[in-house]
Amino acid sequence: MTSSAPILITGAGQRVGLHCAQRLLEDGHRVIFSYRSERPGVQTLRDLGATALFADFSNEAGIVDFIGELKTRTDSLRAIVHNASEWLAETPDTDAAAFTRMFNVHMLAPYLINLHCADLLQRSTPADIVHISDDVTRKGSSKHIGYCASKAGLESLTLSFAAKYAPAIKVNAIAPALLLFNPEDDAAYRAKALAKSALGIEPGSEVIYQSLRYLLDNPYVTGTTLTVNGGRHIK
Repeated sequence: MTSSAPILITGAGQRVGLHCAQRLLEDGHRVIFSYRSERPGVQTLRDLGATALFADFSNEAGIVDFIGELKTRTDSLRAIVHNASEWLAETPDTDAAAFTRMFNVHMLAPYLINLHCADLLQRSTPADIVHISDDVTRKGSSKHIGYCASKAGLESLTLSFAAKYAPAIKVNAIAPALLLFNPEDDAAYRAKALAKSALGIEPGSEVIYQSLRYLLDNPYVTGTTLTVNGGRHIK
């Protein structure tokens, strides 16, 4: 039995977000999703009946505009899945701008959306918020400090919102490591990346949908980050 309230998933135009949105639709959920640029996946989801909303989460005004538009489209939500993500190189010329942008996408957008859309979630039982974090937060990253810090902040938001919204809304996170290579990744890079985990596979997007499904379906889990990393922490 699926809730009649839709699920919001941010950044669903490609890769893992697109896969999860398609699977939610297959499972009978109504889906609203945000996208930043027109990609083939955006039209794919429209064709499947999902509602597409443009969003620019790189600044406060864009986030606030998105929340306003969302509230014109629905008066309730079954869940919010914060999947939108930004990965930017941090060079001396761009470090402040890159950090600010990643902070806005990974932390300010989930923070404001969670605060201002709680009323929509409270009209659904059950109700969930799921933050898509990153396994890199477990040990830090000397090369991608801003990315790692902003994803770690998202995991902190998981704990705080879980406490704030219990028992009406469960709030959890998923922290994946490598899921999908890019077409341009060469054999040497692939071998090196696979060797970092105990299981040594490229699992694809479905493992994140399985994790999301678990969090949506289990009534007794909140304030938890699910590690989906193929055993990197034991390698």
